[in-house]
Amino acid sequence: MFSYKKVALLAAGALICVGVAAGSAQAKKDTIKVGVLHSLSGTMAISEVTLKDTVLMMIDDLNSNGGLLGREVEAVVVDPASDWPLFAEKARELVEQKKVDVVFGCWTSVSRKSVLPVFEELNGLLFYPVQYEGEESSRNVFYTGAAPNQQAIPAVEYLMGEEGGSAERWVLLGTDYVYPRTTNKILRAFLRKKGVKQSDIMEEYTPFGHSDWQTIVSRVKKFASEGKRTAVVSTINGDANVPFYKELANQGISAEDIPVIAFSVGEEELSGIDTSNLVGHLASWNYFMSVDSPENEAFIKDWQKFIKNDKRVTNDPMEAHYIGFKMWAQAVRQAGSTDVDAVRQAMYGQEVRSPSGYDVVMNTNHHLSKPVMIGEITSDGQFDIVWQTDETIKADAWSPFIPESAKLTADWSYPWVCGNCVKPKFN
Repeated sequence: MFSYKKVALLAAGALICVGVAAGSAQAKKDTIKVGVLHSLSGTMAISEVTLKDTVLMMIDDLNSNGGLLGREVEAVVVDPASDWPLFAEKARELVEQKKVDVVFGCWTSVSRKSVLPVFEELNGLLFYPVQYEGEESSRNVFYTGAAPNQQAIPAVEYLMGEEGGSAERWVLLGTDYVYPRTTNKILRAFLRKKGVKQSDIMEEYTPFGHSDWQTIVSRVKKFASEGKRTAVVSTINGDANVPFYKELANQGISAEDIPVIAFSVGEEELSGIDTSNLVGHLASWNYFMSVDSPENEAFIKDWQKFIKNDKRVTNDPMEAHYIGFKMWAQAVRQAGSTDVDAVRQAMYGQEVRSPSGYDVVMNTNHHLSKPVMIGEITSDGQFDIVWQTDETIKADAWSPFIPESAKLTADWSYPWVCGNCVKPKFN
């Protein structure tokens, strides 16, 4: 039987459903969106998946403490799959289509170079967490990893010194892309300034994912047999490190014979291999999991709780994301907005007590002041910290060892307002 009462109830129910849906849509719209741009597949996944999870942990912690500006924070995760052009496509998707407020992402410099024009065109904001070659300062990027003067230069100085073995010959091994080549250009200039002969420097590059190291390691062995103490400086990235270190062991090369200091190998990369033959080889970073500080103890505890695995390790790029995320959230609160221009201005001078146990500060060149640490690989895949700076070191965006760079200043505050100036824009 037809009932006007029933129709009225159905109509009211429909309006309620529409209202709930509209409310949900509005709530979703009101979230603060954080883009996560890390390779979840391909050759760099060995390093980058952990960074994606680090950002998710930071977002989870923020939301469990009331969110940001009274709003929930939402992660928008994409997979650029270790494909450099795809990084640019995914960056555009995040900023232009997904309307994210900020992006945390990239590992390799080639991926960062790929996305840089997108962020500058669309006025997006990228936090980049990995050590790199410097020679850049963009108004749309905050660089939370090490510049060469916070990693590469101190590492070589350590190996040159008595404590590091007094190395006189140098093997520069890297993956064939912009970070290793530019870093080694800086290191060559530095070594030459220190009096190292051209004939005492060997330089080799291999593609991403390289697996056959027998010939190159044999050449290193021969180069080191010519009477002078030799050290290897490694800018090898991604999963190519696994067969590289295995080949060192296969050919009987120990840290006592030819020490290797790496800039892209940390706890996460070592967790997948047998480190018994790598004991004594070195890495240079701004943080190690073995740091003894209350902040690091809490960082490790929070990470292992979030990931639900008390065996999972922490590493330097994770700490860099931790620092960058904390600073971004502080800047948003200070600005009272997620607007990129407002947040950028609020970022200058932001300070975070980092897991490394140091007070880390963001400078107007968009780089951090950070400590430098050198660690020896131990049999359990951790690092014994053998040297570290007493104070934080301010990053040089432009290397003083490259003549054309030495004259450049990066300073996004008035009157410079520029990433690569020889004089202030506003006098």
